[in-house]
Amino acid sequence: MDLEVSPALIIPERELGWRFSRSSGPGGQHVNTSDSRVELIWSVAESEKLSDDQRMRLLARLAKRLVDGAITVTASERRSQLRNRELALAKLADIVAAGLAPDAPIRRPTKPTRGSGRRHLAAKQQRSATKKQRQRPSAD
Repeated sequence: MDLEVSPALIIPERELGWRFSRSSGPGGQHVNTSDSRVELIWSVAESEKLSDDQRMRLLARLAKRLVDGAITVTASERRSQLRNRELALAKLADIVAAGLAPDAPIRRPTKPTRGSGRRHLAAKQQRSATKKQRQRPSAD
């Protein structure tokens, strides 16, 4: 069951590692007997499908999530191991797609317009006048 991150990147099943354990989520007594919690492990550093640019981008962007160059995703929301496997695959695909997404364009700072400056000052003067009217009259 290969993982399609994008049409250009498909992670083969042989690069994905699975680990199963008992879940603490819903399921009643069934939870105590079945290994429905899923951990999906994929080594970014050792993947054959990534180009050098993609590998460097993922290693830089996902550095906090990586342990020895591998990313681990867990899923235990569902009662079924199959559903949790599907969830883990979807989570990994989302993380990798976000890591490979191009950088957002840099914001070019602009100055406020003349009209917005006037409106800002007018609002400040109005607020100041309102607060002055709340004060006690002077003894004069």
